[in-house]
Formats: sequence, C-alpha cells, structure tokens
Amino acid sequence: MRILISLILVLLVLGSCRKDPMIEPLVEPEPVDTIDTYFPTLPDNLFDYENEEYPPHILNDPNLAHLFDLIDKNAITNEGATLGRVLFYDKNLSANNTISCASCHHQDKAFADGLAFSPGFEGGLTGRNSMPIINASLNNSLFWDGRASNAVHQSLMPIQDAVEMGMELPLLENKLSQIDYYKPLFEAAFGDTTISSLKISLALGQFVSSIKSYRSKYDQGVPTNFSNFTAEEQLGKDVFFNGEFTCFQCHFSENFGGLTTDVTGLDSISIDMGVYNVTGDLADVGAFRSVPLRNIELTGPYMHDGRFETLEEVVDFYATGKKQHANLDFRLSSDYVTGGTPLFMDFTQEERSALVAFMKTLTDWEMVADPKFSNPFPE
Repeated sequence: MRILISLILVLLVLGSCRKDPMIEPLVEPEPVDTIDTYFPTLPDNLFDYENEEYPPHILNDPNLAHLFDLIDKNAITNEGATLGRVLFYDKNLSANNTISCASCHHQDKAFADGLAFSPGFEGGLTGRNSMPIINASLNNSLFWDGRASNAVHQSLMPIQDAVEMGMELPLLENKLSQIDYYKPLFEAAFGDTTISSLKISLALGQFVSSIKSYRSKYDQGVPTNFSNFTAEEQLGKDVFFNGEFTCFQCHFSENFGGLTTDVTGLDSISIDMGVYNVTGDLADVGAFRSVPLRNIELTGPYMHDGRFETLEEVVDFYATGKKQHANLDFRLSSDYVTGGTPLFMDFTQEERSALVAFMKTLTDWEMVADPKFSNPFPE
C-alpha cells in the first residue's frame, strides 16, 4: 500500500506539467459558510460496481491484454465508487460551487457534453473539447494529449485547473471536511473519516473506471457473427475493417481506440501544438489520441477542437479532407511514411453512409441510462 500511495503522489505532482495550463486559481474559493448543503440520495443497498466485468471478446483482445495487468492497482469497491460518484457530481468541488466533473461529462452524452469547448467555473472556456470518459481502464492514457496515465492520475487535474474548477487541493480537503455527508462516505470507502487529496483521487478513479461500455448492438452481435446487423450496418463493418481504408489501423482494439497520439492531417500547420511530456517539453507537434469510437454518435462535436458537428463530416474529412503535415501519421499517408502524401479514401456515398451506420452500432444505450452512473443530487 505504501508503494501505491507513493506512486500516486508522484503522478499527482507530474500531472501539474501540462499543455492547457494548470495554474493557480484566479480567485479565492467561496468561504466555507457558503457551501451548498444539498444532500445526495443514495440507495440503502449500494449499487454493484465491483463485480461488473467486460465480456470475453474484450477481455481476450490481445490489443488490450497488457492493460488488464494494470487495472487493479486501485481496485473498484462499491463503497469507493459510491463516494466517487458523489464527488463526480458535487459542485462543491469547484471554487464557487458552480461546476462539477459532471458539468463537462453528461451521462446522456456518453460522458461528453455536446459542446466544442466547455464553460468553467467563471464562464471561461476550456482549451479543448471535453472527451468522453468511458472505459478508462481500456486506455493507457487520458486527455487529448495523453498526459494522464490513468483515471486516478487524471482526476485532480480539472479540479485544480484555473478555467475549469479553480480549486487548490488543501482548500478542497478543508472544504469537504466541513460537509456532513462526506465523513461517513470516506469512512465506508477507506476505513476512517480523514479526507485527503489522495483519497479523493482514488475514489474518483474508481467511479470513472467503473463506467464500462460493452452492451451495444455490436457487442450483442459478436457471439452470432453479427446476425443482428442490417445490410447497411454489415457493409459499414466491412468498410471499417477493410485495410484499404485504414479505419481499423488506428481504431484497432475492441474498444475501437488507439493507444498512441497521432497527427491526422487536420491542419497543415498545427494551431494546437498537441502532446507535451511531463517536463513541459514539446513531444509531438499536432498529435492527439485516437479517440475510442464506442458511443461516438452521442459524443459530438468531434476532434480536439470540436470542428466537426456530425459523423458524416468526420468521414468526409478522412475520405478527402486530410492536409499535408510534417508529422502526418504513416497510416494516413499514401506512401506509408510519416509526413507523407495524405491518403484519400475512395468511398462511395453508399459506403460513407454505411460506415456511419456501423459506428452507431457501438452505442451502449444501457450504459447511458444506468442509474448507478447518474446524478445522486437533486436537480
């Protein structure tokens, strides 16, 4: 346990070196006597978070196998995820009690928010689009630039961000210690009532990691060789997995995401510089994560800057819109070299429509309606 705590503390320190800057809050947090006193409504018998498991086609995916060895470092418990759920939806985690984690991650939008850029606690806008946060444990990095290695590492960054939530961690610990409903929740999750940033990050990490998406039409079709698909959806599946069009080369796992940051040719000259490493040095100009496509129909607008409103626009971009870039990913170049000539994909209109239809089979309607991921506070 000492090793785990030491590792997480190191990650929290490293997490302060980021591209869209995590700087000191611009305002003092609201005084404690202004804390909102609404209470969460929780079930007498806690929701089951700890026993939910991915199906075999995900568990047995060789592209994801190395990640499963890392998942249980912060094992999900019902008590820990319940605390994480309350923290995730609680606006008291922001400096002026106006923004929660859920403000930028809505369950009905597969935990994105439907905006190109999201408003923070004082109304300023984030520098990038809010990514969906499902299946966090099936990714080896989080955020567009991959700067967080897991959900625990990620969890405190938005809280401290000067635009998003504007809190300093010591002030957050003090603030939550004075809210009545937290002490029993922390005691149930961790065995005592002491509230610390480490415990906050662990609980948030458990809740976020519990948001698993695996009940889509696609998943239901795997055991029957997709006998549940329409002819159009089947065509779209064939187009997606056809190596000629490279879709599956970047979105190659059963989570339909990549595990690297890549340049896709959005711009010839990158406006957003992309990936920075933990020391703050530029690592890869214009590179962003290959976003998992599960629930993609619910998570628009698309790309790191929300430039595309629809999936049809995204398909059109990959078909004919890529621009020459010095670091263009080799899989998207016609000569299969980094920085090569952009590869244009000769989709027919039927194939473009079918590809969108296939991506919509990845929507997990049960997950977006599951009460254990919902807001426990009164609306």
